[in-house]
Amino acid sequence: MKKQNAEGDGPSMKICICPGSFDPVTNGHIDIISRASKLCEKVIVAVGNNKVKKTTFTIEERMGFLHCALVNLPDVEIDCFDGLLIDFAKRKEASAIVKGLRAVSDFEYEFQMALLNKRLDYNIETLFMMTNVNYSYLSSSAVKELAKNGGDIEGLVPDCIKQKVMEKFSAK
Repeated sequence: MKKQNAEGDGPSMKICICPGSFDPVTNGHIDIISRASKLCEKVIVAVGNNKVKKTTFTIEERMGFLHCALVNLPDVEIDCFDGLLIDFAKRKEASAIVKGLRAVSDFEYEFQMALLNKRLDYNIETLFMMTNVNYSYLSSSAVKELAKNGGDIEGLVPDCIKQKVMEKFSAK
């Protein structure tokens, strides 16, 4: 079934990109992706493979975590990209980029990125989705800090990856 716009004359959005490093994916990420999947015919979760950014988990691990966590969302595809997000979005013929916002500080950065992306391709929109209040404090960095110090990450990451996240830090 195609999602209709307000006038009922066609799909509201065809392909949306939900980008991130997902190092690791959190329940906050899953919430945004799940909600975006209700608005778009297809959501592509785009895992950034930035060689300069130091990640804890490999690109393969991060994509595996997402596959595990999103198995029940059939209209979601997981892919990775290098370089500019807007170039990836164009290659995938996306109409929008969906970004989750937790706080005003997120907005300032994401607004700047949205304007730069709009300058590079006027046809691709950026949509901001406010986080669920239950995840407003949650970040991948916070999860890693808790795990590194033996804290409880229950409810912060999908159940199917919790053990793997904890094992990564117990090995160090």
